[in-house]
Amino acid sequence: MIKHKRALGGALTLAVAVGVMAGSLPGDAAAATRARTTTAQSTHAADDARLRALMHRLTTADGAPGALVATRDRRGSAVLTSGVADVDSQAPVRGDSRFRIGSMTKPFVATVVLQLVGEHRVDLDTPVERYLPGVVRGHGNDGRVITVRMLLQHTSGLPDYLDHLNPQDILKDPLAHHDTHDLVNLALAHPPAFEKPGALPGSEWHYSNTNYLLAGMLIEKVTGHAYGEEIGRRIIEPLGLHDTSVPGDATSIPGPHPRGYVRPGEDAPLLDITAFNPSIAGASGEMISSGTDLNRFLDALVRGKLLRPAQLKAMMKTRPTGSDDGREYGLGLESRPLPCGGLYWGHGGDIFGYQTAGGATADGRQATVMTNVDPGGTDAQDADMEAVVRTGLCEGRPAHSQ
Repeated sequence: MIKHKRALGGALTLAVAVGVMAGSLPGDAAAATRARTTTAQSTHAADDARLRALMHRLTTADGAPGALVATRDRRGSAVLTSGVADVDSQAPVRGDSRFRIGSMTKPFVATVVLQLVGEHRVDLDTPVERYLPGVVRGHGNDGRVITVRMLLQHTSGLPDYLDHLNPQDILKDPLAHHDTHDLVNLALAHPPAFEKPGALPGSEWHYSNTNYLLAGMLIEKVTGHAYGEEIGRRIIEPLGLHDTSVPGDATSIPGPHPRGYVRPGEDAPLLDITAFNPSIAGASGEMISSGTDLNRFLDALVRGKLLRPAQLKAMMKTRPTGSDDGREYGLGLESRPLPCGGLYWGHGGDIFGYQTAGGATADGRQATVMTNVDPGGTDAQDADMEAVVRTGLCEGRPAHSQ
């Protein structure tokens, strides 16, 4: 969800000056954090050494205070943790931790929309205008030519509201409510985000959080209930996801959880932003969950337990994103190749205080990783989190050979 997460130094410096956050990491505590070794809570007798090494690297060289990875396959499940949940108390990360999941919210939202498609209450190739009349208009943005499918696949061309949001406005008052309509209108005050002149909706892939704010609004319009209520009724309750919630304006994280931090600069102290109103993310990234719950959700999704075959096929019909790692994007779900062969399906997530990534394979393997710093992580942290997911999914499997 967070944009420009490596370059928020000015905004966060302002936040320190006005005293809106607390919880810096003293030099001695930082050294202690680097020195901590990985802890494990596992049902597996043998842990993968490379996975442990990656987890240790996340909380040493990469600079995250703490990290967690939950893996699951037909043999059982495991949780590995590294580093600390709280830089002041030095409490270790718990294996049953809950955390904010950022854009990993998007697969939940897309699943509800696709369930409505399966119920013949929504048509993927119908313009958004039918469901949200008059909402998507202005500066070349037109809901009469943008379809529901384009929203879910990020091919609408709609500008991302986060590109036009001043982080200082959030950091001055991190507990403030943000209205979804206002955020959408912020985006629509700008022209479409196409790269090619004259490009039309559907022709280019461009990730935009605005798409999922609108998807949440569409769910509410069609069902008469808030999108979070529908996620609860259709996904959370049937799957027994007891650690998962859609918080709305609630600023705390229920249950055991690590503190969430931001880092304003490369050598700056960490700042605590655990208490935060996630309405700034809404249906694009406000949910809370755990590694175990996310694995259960992703497994149910990719193995057809939440969607009918036609809708799951539509979700998994991908298009290239232009990334050099082979990532392709479907409808709220992305695919990436695995070094041990095949693909995994999942998503990543960034929101103030936490970064997550997770994936699942069609044959029943899942892995979800979390670190409790964002923004302010490094490019190496991004790469290592993806490596954790790939390693967790490939553990115990022979390397793929061409």
